[in-house]
Amino acid sequence: MVTVKEVKIDGESIHVFNGSIYIFESSSGYTLELDIIVSEIVEKKYKLEENLILEIELEDGRQINSIMHSQSISGGLPQLNLYCELDTLEEYQDFKMVNENDLVFPKIEEGITLEDIRKYEMPNEKVTLKLKLPIDQSEWLNKLKGKELAGIVKEAIYDYWEKHKMK
Repeated sequence: MVTVKEVKIDGESIHVFNGSIYIFESSSGYTLELDIIVSEIVEKKYKLEENLILEIELEDGRQINSIMHSQSISGGLPQLNLYCELDTLEEYQDFKMVNENDLVFPKIEEGITLEDIRKYEMPNEKVTLKLKLPIDQSEWLNKLKGKELAGIVKEAIYDYWEKHKMK
């Protein structure tokens, strides 16, 4: 079975938590498919891009360089499904073959949790809060820079979370 060692998208190395590369056979032809579990940040960055330049290094040392297309795939973990059309199967004889009638796709989510992914790379979300505070606290907060304020709120939430999550 062919195993992916490293993936670069548009020249940037990305961390792959798990993945599978295979040939998808349909009535319209063959496509090379790459399904990978990535961080939420990587998924957000690339999932809407139409054309991506991929450099895929396989465990056996082979390199695949191709322009691939992204398509949405449903699942619980952040992932990318990338594909490109194939004219010939000569180079891919040892790749797993998936037929459109079988629909038995490789299971790449097993053994990985969202918590594992977020330990590696935690995404940040912009949050807007409306609070009613005493004027002195309000004035003090308005003097802080955004990064300082974010750090204070983050620390306060983590402290509160640690005290109350086990109860």
